[in-house]
Amino acid sequence: MPDGPRTGDATWLRRRHAPAPMEPSASRIPGVSDTAPQQLHRGMTLIATVSLFIGTRSAWTTAMASHPPVAGIISVCYAGILVCGVLALAVRGRRALARVDLAVLVLAVVLVVCGYWLKHVGTDEGVLTAQAASEILHGHPIYGQPWPWLFGTSVGVTKTMAGGADYTYGYPPLTALLAAPVHAVVHSTAAATLVTTGALLAGAVVLWLMLPLPWRPAATAVCLGFGLLPGYARSGYPAIVALAFLIPAVVRWPATGAGGRLGRNGVLRAVCLGAACAAQQLAWFLAPFLLIGIYAVRRSELGSRAALAVVARYTGTAALTWGAVNAYFAAQDFHDWSQGLLLPITQKAILHGQGVMGISYYFTAGSSRLDYYSYGSLLLLIGLLAATLLFVRRLGPALTVLPWLSFYLATRSQDGYFLMMTPLWLAAAATVPGSALATAWQPRIPRLTSHRAKAALAAGLLAPAVLCVGIAAASPPPLRLSLAPHFTNRPHRGITTIVIRAVNTTGTTLTPHFASRTGQGASSWWSITSGPASLAPHASSTYVVRPPGGFRAPPSGKHPLFYLIAVTGTPMTITTANIPLTAHAAP
Repeated sequence: MPDGPRTGDATWLRRRHAPAPMEPSASRIPGVSDTAPQQLHRGMTLIATVSLFIGTRSAWTTAMASHPPVAGIISVCYAGILVCGVLALAVRGRRALARVDLAVLVLAVVLVVCGYWLKHVGTDEGVLTAQAASEILHGHPIYGQPWPWLFGTSVGVTKTMAGGADYTYGYPPLTALLAAPVHAVVHSTAAATLVTTGALLAGAVVLWLMLPLPWRPAATAVCLGFGLLPGYARSGYPAIVALAFLIPAVVRWPATGAGGRLGRNGVLRAVCLGAACAAQQLAWFLAPFLLIGIYAVRRSELGSRAALAVVARYTGTAALTWGAVNAYFAAQDFHDWSQGLLLPITQKAILHGQGVMGISYYFTAGSSRLDYYSYGSLLLLIGLLAATLLFVRRLGPALTVLPWLSFYLATRSQDGYFLMMTPLWLAAAATVPGSALATAWQPRIPRLTSHRAKAALAAGLLAPAVLCVGIAAASPPPLRLSLAPHFTNRPHRGITTIVIRAVNTTGTTLTPHFASRTGQGASSWWSITSGPASLAPHASSTYVVRPPGGFRAPPSGKHPLFYLIAVTGTPMTITTANIPLTAHAAP
């Protein structure tokens, strides 16, 4: 065969040796060329744009009544949202769409700032953090110090199963430290909420910059647009500060320690992890999953000894950061400091949340073994850690979601534990593909080769947690209650006292505390005006309880739900009884 075409040789040679067509001109945005954007990128930009409508009308309505200039800014943002919606569908180049993404981010930041301006008083976590910041400025300890005057009708308090409430600071100190200089200028709860809102905005911008271009609009939507996280930030939740520090630690985490060296980026990731752990306890639950993942990836590259060295340096850097933040407070009073950090885990707060504990709280008459929900939560966390180690190639991409599953079994399982860390889910989806873990090390277990065997092992790891939850949910209530409410019609119809006949059906001495419930949350504790403090095993007694303020109006409606709950702290139990809305004679 001839080496080349005989006809039109000159034309063929010119085409063969002609220079390649010039690439499109480089974008002024680094790493962005002006080729046509993917339709998926357009869709992400459009979703981020639409997300800015969420909660905006409510903010505009509030602003019109109290801060008209803010309402004017929000009205301008409405115009910006509409324009961005048009541009998201109309622009032709990646560079232009990247600019639209930036505009959407700016609009989201402006709307969050407007929302903060309208409401920044904070909830219990923000109030406690602001008070801790004030105490730091005055050189006073912040742990083990009750501040009951902070709470009232507008600021709720965390009630405990022992019949009390927690008025102390129960978070690591970093958020309070960051709020202290702000509190020196802004002498109110706004010092804490300003720090948490600023942390959310900083975290959103950092995540936006670190994600690949098509994923950036999702960062705007998840962090700012959906309205969930800004609400927590305005409330002063320290977990928002932890989130901001976790973002750099999680983005492209399989690259940590590549080549056996942490390098500048690895050290920065470790420092951010340590700072996150010094800001809020949720970061503690993510840290071991992250360490397992890093070890597995590095061991496949470097071997076990070098991988352990990388993980040790990473852990040591994070621990030093955490220790530097906590050292002053630990030196002040080690016992109070350690108890304060562990308080959310040890305080035995009253049941609350959307998790499986609702079986015993909302849907049955109670349970005498609530502690088994906590046991199940701990066992699920351990099982998930073991499963991550054994199946890191499959579970590694979901490493930023797995820790929060254990909270679904806990006695405190409110959705904030799940949704406040959702930006980390996005970071993993965008920067930790399955291919990054395809060769990660996994321990070899003999005869564990088939998918069925692996599924059986995974089920075995999770079975103890399921068993504990089953025990808690199936256990009967510890008390048998008969209620006789006493009503008054002056000035309105309501309950003044309830006479309770209580029978302890267990073999354990119980110290009951009483409250009412109409929906998902319990009232303040009712006072016991008559009856023993404790009820012996299989004993019975009569209690007379009085609602807070001496009067409790029954709920309205055709079929109102009105319950009295009796709880104990040790062991943790709950009994629920329906309050009859007609007067009865005392038993």
